[in-house]
Amino acid sequence: MTELLSDQGIDEALRELPAWRRVGDAIERETELASFPEAIEVVNRVAELAEAANHHPDIDIRWRTVILRLSTHSHGGVTDKDIALAREVERVVPSV
Repeated sequence: MTELLSDQGIDEALRELPAWRRVGDAIERETELASFPEAIEVVNRVAELAEAANHHPDIDIRWRTVILRLSTHSHGGVTDKDIALAREVERVVPSV
């Protein structure tokens, strides 16, 4: 069963994910891409990862900027699911 991570657990995980930051009961990554089509490509790739993991981020697209926010809503905060998906996202974003 998935459990909420402690503050210390989140801090430790974010040390390995420097592009991510904690925002309330979630972790968030903001990325500015070179163009709107590239931003959409990132969103599409993240959507594929999210579907495969059955764990879906909140996504905000503003022209070339994509903001991804991860939280396990059913648990009210950050769990290993969020950290795992953030790690997957890190493999996708630099490749666009």
